[in-house]
Amino acid sequence: MIFFYILISTFSSGLIAVGIANWLTYNFFSKYLDSIVSISVGIFLSVAFLHLLPEAYDHLNNNANIIFITMLVSIICFVILEKVSLLRHNHHYEGDGHLHGNGHDKTEAGSGGIIILIGSSLHNFSDGIVIAASFLTYPLLGIITSLSITVHEVPHKLCDFVVLRNSGINRSKALIMILISSFCSSIGGFIGYFILHSARQFTPFALVIAASSFIYIAISDLIPQMHEHTDKKNFTSHLIELSLIFIGILFIFYLTKVSHCYHC
Repeated sequence: MIFFYILISTFSSGLIAVGIANWLTYNFFSKYLDSIVSISVGIFLSVAFLHLLPEAYDHLNNNANIIFITMLVSIICFVILEKVSLLRHNHHYEGDGHLHGNGHDKTEAGSGGIIILIGSSLHNFSDGIVIAASFLTYPLLGIITSLSITVHEVPHKLCDFVVLRNSGINRSKALIMILISSFCSSIGGFIGYFILHSARQFTPFALVIAASSFIYIAISDLIPQMHEHTDKKNFTSHLIELSLIFIGILFIFYLTKVSHCYHC
């Protein structure tokens, strides 16, 4: 049954994220992207610190040293992946306000489209493993992790759409390419289930790696993106962003209380 949950969650999370991103791209892209990013910050940090790390801590018999070493190694690996352009996405698109020359971002999109799809596929594959590890810990944690990944993937899929469209790929082809990339999460979930199911002692390490990735993405990717699109002289804009972050935190905090009762 857990295997079935993992496949459904990995498949549906990618499908939902792509569907929302596709709708926003051609309807209300500029209006709602910043809000999604701000909520994602709160959700990612909350899931990491309130769910994944405490679960790993319990499974490792309260051995904090192993957790911190695993987090350090994980974050260094994410930095390396970022350096070789396999983790991060190119968030620029034509007319994004970065004052580049006309056609600059379209050229960048054309040269980086394949790298973006490779990076997205690897990212989705790792998301699938994270979801598998969470479900194998206990089902409600798997659901919460799947929801947080879905929310986070919306702005990333949005940027994928924009970059691919700027590179000259039509809407239907871009949608198909991003869907295929999203299904890599199901492959990751499939492989993760059998690897972690047969070697349960590795599950807490997978949870720490997942938490590290959530923290890294929030701090190195989402927060800078959020600041970049903020009117620094507008106090209301800052207040709205902080409110959305706290909404994400409170949402996960409430689910944490529910999940603790369920887990007990």
